[in-house]
Amino acid sequence: MLVPFLIMLREGIEAALIVGIVASYLRQTGRSAWMPAVWGGVVAAVGLSLAVGIALYLASAEFPQRGQELFEAIVGLVAVGILTSMVFWMHKAARSLKATLHASIDAALADNYTQGLPLVGIVFFAVAREGLESVFFLLATFEQNVGFGAPAGAMLGLLGAVGVGYGLYRGGMRLPLKLFFRWTGIFILFVAAGLLAGSLRSLHEAGLWNGLQETAFNLSAIIPVDGALGSVLAGIFGYQDMPTIGEVGIYLVYLIPALAMLTLGSSGGALVKQQA
Repeated sequence: MLVPFLIMLREGIEAALIVGIVASYLRQTGRSAWMPAVWGGVVAAVGLSLAVGIALYLASAEFPQRGQELFEAIVGLVAVGILTSMVFWMHKAARSLKATLHASIDAALADNYTQGLPLVGIVFFAVAREGLESVFFLLATFEQNVGFGAPAGAMLGLLGAVGVGYGLYRGGMRLPLKLFFRWTGIFILFVAAGLLAGSLRSLHEAGLWNGLQETAFNLSAIIPVDGALGSVLAGIFGYQDMPTIGEVGIYLVYLIPALAMLTLGSSGGALVKQQA
C-alpha cells in the first residue's frame, strides 16, 4: 500500500504542479478564459491513461501461465525505465520548469485562430506523461501484490496529490518540493531495483532466463518472506529471503550507479515554490 501511495502522490504532485503553473499564469496574464482548454487537456490525458491501463490489464488476463509471466516481466522492465526517467527528468528539469511552461503558453496563445489547441496539447502531454508512468508502475505493482491494499494506496496518493496541488495553487500551502522530490526519488530507485530483480525472476519462470540461478544467500530463518517484516519489505522493495545470484547482481548493478548519479550530481536548482 505504501509504494502505490508514494508513487501516485509524487506523480500526482508533478502533474498538479504543471497544471497549477499553467492555471496561475493564465490568471496572472488575464487569460483565464482559456481555462476550459486546460481542463479539456487534463480530462483527455486522464481518459487515455485509464483506457491504456484497462486494456493492458484485460489483455494480461487472457494469457496462459508462461505468457503471464512474460507479461509481468515486460511490464516490470517498462516500469523500471519509466520510473528511472521520471526521477532524473524532474531532477534535471525542475530549475527551468516554470519558465519553460510560461514560454510554451505564450507561444500556444500567440495565434487566437488556433482556439487554444496548442494549450490543450501542452497540458495533455504533460498530464498524460504522468498518467502513463503511473499506469505501468501500478500494473507492475498489482501483478506482485494481490488484494485491495495497492489500489487503496494508489487512490489515497492521488487524492493527496489533488489536495496538495490545490493548496499550492491557492498559495496557502508551503511544501519543501526540492526535498520531497529528492527523497522520493531515492525511494523510487530502490523500488525500481526491486522491480528489476522481480522481472528477471519472471523471465526465469517464463523459461527465457536460466542463468545465475544459484542461491546468493538464505535469510529465511531470520526474515522469512512470508513473515510480517518480510511481507512489508517484499511489497515495498521486492525483497526475497532466498534470491538468486542473478537477482542480487541486477539489483546492485542498477541501484548503485543510479543512486550515485542522483545524489552526487548537481542539486538541480530550486524547484517551484508555489504557483503565485
